[in-house]
Amino acid sequence: MSSMAKKKQVARDRRHRRVRKKVQGTPDRPRLAVFRSSRHIVAQVIDDIAGVTIAAASTHEKDFEGYGGNTDAAARIGALAAERAQAAGVTKVVFDRGGNRYHGRVKALADAARDAGLEF
Repeated sequence: MSSMAKKKQVARDRRHRRVRKKVQGTPDRPRLAVFRSSRHIVAQVIDDIAGVTIAAASTHEKDFEGYGGNTDAAARIGALAAERAQAAGVTKVVFDRGGNRYHGRVKALADAARDAGLEF
């Protein structure tokens, strides 16, 4: 890892810790956590009190087709995560952007989850 990449990772980790101080998933309102890499995106609905993942969607899944590193993929994962969360009885969540800027793929995932019926 180059020194520039390390600095970027350290800064993202710092932002993520800052966000996580304020955002906690409860049974009533779990946390919609987003992880973004260069080729994939993952969304999980998490109850932090019980330490349980209620629902998840990822571009790593076998039935996901296409490239996972673009906004179209992020939107599909957001809609899928919202659908699975609603099947598990969750309608309201708090959004955890994972230290990433609310922009691009993270925003596309959030907008698709909202359109699919999740409230945040």
